[in-house]
Amino acid sequence: MSSLADFDARSIDGQEVDLAAYAGQVVLVVNTASQCGFTPQYQGLQELHDRFQGQGFAVLGFPCDQFGHQEPGSDDEISGFCERNFGVTFPLFSKVEVNGDGAHPLFQWLRQEKGGVLGDRIKWNFTKFLVGRDGAVVKRYGSTTKPEKIAADIEKALAG
Repeated sequence: MSSLADFDARSIDGQEVDLAAYAGQVVLVVNTASQCGFTPQYQGLQELHDRFQGQGFAVLGFPCDQFGHQEPGSDDEISGFCERNFGVTFPLFSKVEVNGDGAHPLFQWLRQEKGGVLGDRIKWNFTKFLVGRDGAVVKRYGSTTKPEKIAADIEKALAG
């Protein structure tokens, strides 16, 4: 696997999605959680989505319950929470694992492409991966990087 377009994932409403649908776009892939100290980042992610979607940009949210059991809900509960509390309209996917033997293949690839400070393992919720129009991983951001701090990198990737 060498590109975002090589993967598929199940949407939060249960539909299989071929990520090739995002070929040619700049994409921010984020592992999310509803009961995390970083959960307010949903607002910033939605703002990025609103600001850049007309230029070929998308945020893809992947709920994950591997960190402190901070995403215990069902897909329906997660979807409702995100809509009610943050007005999320960017695509959300069914809950996945991002580390370990059960990690979703997309996250195995993302981690391999851009390791973190202490190896490729994802350390917590709201780790972000920026993928360029060519489907390759441009940059990885930790949980503490607020979405608005990524805007300049998104603009650069959209222009490039």
